[in-house]
Amino acid sequence: MSNLTTTGSNTTVSSGGLPSRRNTELAMLAFAVLIPVFAYANVGLAVDDKLPSGMLGYGCGMLLLAGVGHLVVRRYAPYADPLLLPLATLLNGLGLVLIWRLDQSDRLQQRAKAAFGAFSPDAPKQLLYSAIGLALFVAILVFLKDHRVLQRYTYISMAVGLVLLILPMFFPARNGARIWVDLGFINLQPGEFVKIILAVFFAGYLMVKRDALALASRRFMGMYLPRGRDLGPILVIWALSLMILVFETDLGTSLLFFGLFVIMLYVATERTSWIVFGLLLSAGGATVVATFEPHVQERVQAWLHPFSKEVIQSTGSDQIAQSLWAFGSGGVLGTGWGQGNSDLIGFAANSDFILATVGEELGLTGMMAVLLVYGLIVERGVRTALAARDPFGKLLAVGLSGAFGLQVFVVAGGVMGLIPLTGMTMPFVASGGSSVLANWALIGILLRISDTARRPAPAPAPSPDAEMTQVVRP
Repeated sequence: MSNLTTTGSNTTVSSGGLPSRRNTELAMLAFAVLIPVFAYANVGLAVDDKLPSGMLGYGCGMLLLAGVGHLVVRRYAPYADPLLLPLATLLNGLGLVLIWRLDQSDRLQQRAKAAFGAFSPDAPKQLLYSAIGLALFVAILVFLKDHRVLQRYTYISMAVGLVLLILPMFFPARNGARIWVDLGFINLQPGEFVKIILAVFFAGYLMVKRDALALASRRFMGMYLPRGRDLGPILVIWALSLMILVFETDLGTSLLFFGLFVIMLYVATERTSWIVFGLLLSAGGATVVATFEPHVQERVQAWLHPFSKEVIQSTGSDQIAQSLWAFGSGGVLGTGWGQGNSDLIGFAANSDFILATVGEELGLTGMMAVLLVYGLIVERGVRTALAARDPFGKLLAVGLSGAFGLQVFVVAGGVMGLIPLTGMTMPFVASGGSSVLANWALIGILLRISDTARRPAPAPAPSPDAEMTQVVRP
């Protein structure tokens, strides 16, 4: 008799040992480490005409982080998706190279010395944040044995999420927005962690209420309209997102917060009408707030007229114009690693506008490749949701994947001029400790759900009658 077992994801694994998918993950991790190392070498050759002195240390560090992550997944989540860890490692490695490349800019070094009296490179700090993020990833896989345990904390996660959303209101604004919590020894951006915490709350809440929310009262223009009393949850979430936008002037977090709920609501109820209501409420709320909030008005004007001298003088920044020029000068194949001028954007070049460096130095080809990697992470998350056997796991995987994809769209759209700039950071690539930690935690939870979904069911124990028949049979 064959010892092969078919899982819920149509993947055949052997019941006698670990599945070969871990070997696939290991092979992909090798490429995920080699590509950033070669990029690091290219930047050094372009800037100093020699290989960087820290190339060996960087390569060993990336290899160590990837190896630890792989061993933990092999031990504690042997049936998990084989692509999520390599894709996240690749983005994290490329982000470190991009940040180090901008650290070598003479313009940014001179600006930092003029503004702060000294220049502090961001690449070493980002490498430290990446190591801490991977440690958080390991802790989730080791201690979170079953993702369904999170369902017990549905309303606790709601309370924690609201506290984290309100907390930045008590700290000074940066660049016109209150999104940071400055504790002196460390700066945190709570919105990065809120997307995970609220995804847990929405998954637990919608799993219980989805039947009531799926009911329709009447049909209008080909859509089933929800009942009036069922509109309460989406109206409350809409009001909270507006409060975030008004009091913290944080356009990115409010869009992410509201969009996450609408995505999960649509998946839970399968009603297109919820998407329509969500878009209408989002557009209406943003329009109303933009009429009286100066910071939002500045973002909208900079989006509509990025090259206007009057707008640049009134906002005090030409970052969007410089970003669009960087994309334009990159062309199809780019100027090459380390040979662009995206440092003209200023201090935000390695955080909010880091995609401009990708667009200029790697061109349209490299930009599409990076966005494809992000798309693959979202696709693997959705595939995990489809394979999950429990409704809570399905909704949580969709919520985490949707939040990740929505953040990528909001950031990329703002930098490219598709939508107003939001001030959020590109996952894994941009400089920032909160973003790296939160996204490694997100990948860890997705891997835990994936492992549970793809783990083969235990073989049923033979009945006592069957054992007796085998004993007495000659």
